[in-house]
Amino acid sequence: MNPYWLEEPSPRRPETKLDGRADVAIVGAGVTGCSAALRLAEAGLRIRVHDARGIAEGASGRNGGFALGGGAARYDVARDTYGAEQAKGFWRWTHEALDRMADLAGDALRRTGSYRLAADEEEREGIRLEYEALREDGFDAEWLDDVPGAAEGRFQGAISHPHDGSIQPARFVRCLAALATAAGAEVREHDLVQGVEALDADRVLVATDGYGHGLVPEVADLVWPTRGQVIVSEPLDRVLYDRPHYARQGFDYWQQLPDGRILLGGFRDVSILDELTDVEETTPTIQSSLESFLHELVGQEVPVTHRWAGIFGLTQDMLPLVGAVPGRDGRVWVAGGYSGHGNVLGFACGELAADAILGRESPQLELLDPARFAD
Repeated sequence: MNPYWLEEPSPRRPETKLDGRADVAIVGAGVTGCSAALRLAEAGLRIRVHDARGIAEGASGRNGGFALGGGAARYDVARDTYGAEQAKGFWRWTHEALDRMADLAGDALRRTGSYRLAADEEEREGIRLEYEALREDGFDAEWLDDVPGAAEGRFQGAISHPHDGSIQPARFVRCLAALATAAGAEVREHDLVQGVEALDADRVLVATDGYGHGLVPEVADLVWPTRGQVIVSEPLDRVLYDRPHYARQGFDYWQQLPDGRILLGGFRDVSILDELTDVEETTPTIQSSLESFLHELVGQEVPVTHRWAGIFGLTQDMLPLVGAVPGRDGRVWVAGGYSGHGNVLGFACGELAADAILGRESPQLELLDPARFAD
């Protein structure tokens, strides 16, 4: 079935055609590619975006529609892993990116807040440590022993993140693409790139996250393609969940959409080795688990109207890769590896890659540099 997000008609946008060589060719017309294209075009560069599909038809149209600040790791774990100041700066950077998204997104983004739920006592202890670390560093978060709504009494505690949101990701990315083309960028849809060397551009930014694995061999072993599966129910006549919810370390995630449908994704751990793949198809095992949990969340059986799979990029340290590819003399750049948090991180990293190409400094560039994995 077609992803729910992509059923919305794509709005008309300005048509831009560049003659001759581009300053930067971008591979991928998802959130990262379109974010970078907008930033670079506004700076006056000649930008050409290539995508094997249409705008937002990869991971940007196949995710759960969560707009979350922070990274894929728990915040307390991030402090221990990346360093306290680096983690704090990274989290604040993503919150600022989410605010910029809100300025651009119009009705594609709703600032509903989100709940991070503890499915058992062990997870409660973990997210309680995260909550305490967030509060210690000045982030706005609230601890709840229980949550209101249909999830009440089902979980062992939660963190409420008031600044998070729900996004119609395809609508948002198409908006970015329209802004980028209005600023002078060319977008070539249904234009498969076989190799970056053939692109007629001074520099190339590969912004495909988990797709296009192997397009840049130097980072092929650093970003692991991983499949996520999603289902959507028929509309309900009552509101059960007023914001994005996620539990079991993010393996379960759901929200109720404005038209009353329940969107539910996850359960990758039911068959986790099978999901380390770039094959974009649903599987009976995970789809069955999703449907069973959907009926639990609603309290009755409810028909499924949409089901799909998408591919995201997972990294070893749960941080994206953003920067020049080692050994390519500054011609080839990469931005990807969002570990399932691509709606906000993808936007932020597109801007970050563009700024790096423009020679603008950022403290995030050292943290996310692909060279950090070099021996």
